[in-house]
Amino acid sequence: MSMARDDVSRSGEETLGTVIRRRAELRHTIVEVEQALARPAPGRLEEWAAEVREGLAHLAADLEAHVDVTQAEAGLHDEILVAAPRLANGVERLRREHLEIRETLGAARDLLGAPEEGDWPTHVRDLVTSLLTRLIRHRQRGADLIYEAYQVDVGGET
Repeated sequence: MSMARDDVSRSGEETLGTVIRRRAELRHTIVEVEQALARPAPGRLEEWAAEVREGLAHLAADLEAHVDVTQAEAGLHDEILVAAPRLANGVERLRREHLEIRETLGAARDLLGAPEEGDWPTHVRDLVTSLLTRLIRHRQRGADLIYEAYQVDVGGET
């Protein structure tokens, strides 16, 4: 049985509020990175790469803040497991995704650190677009999990 919003503890409400803010920040940064990727690269590789690197730095910071609030002791994941133990597989999946997303982010930052001529911007764009897709899907799964646990819609706008 799912916990209704009225049944969420005060600390749970604070955690949920923090998660909602972090989700909004992460969404904003995803858009920022996508915009940097979409800017023209030919004839301005260094400038283009610097913009993408800056976006990925913001993304890394937002991701770490998200992981901190969800995976911390007594964080969102622990609270979900207390409220709805049946969601353990979903929580574990999100935790695994954090590791996979961090690895992909690291690979993208490494690739950006070694600029090349030719198709290099395409390789960067492909890898970073894959990263953004994973993040978007992760956010969707997280929203579904929160809804299943608390019947609270954290929505697509956050």
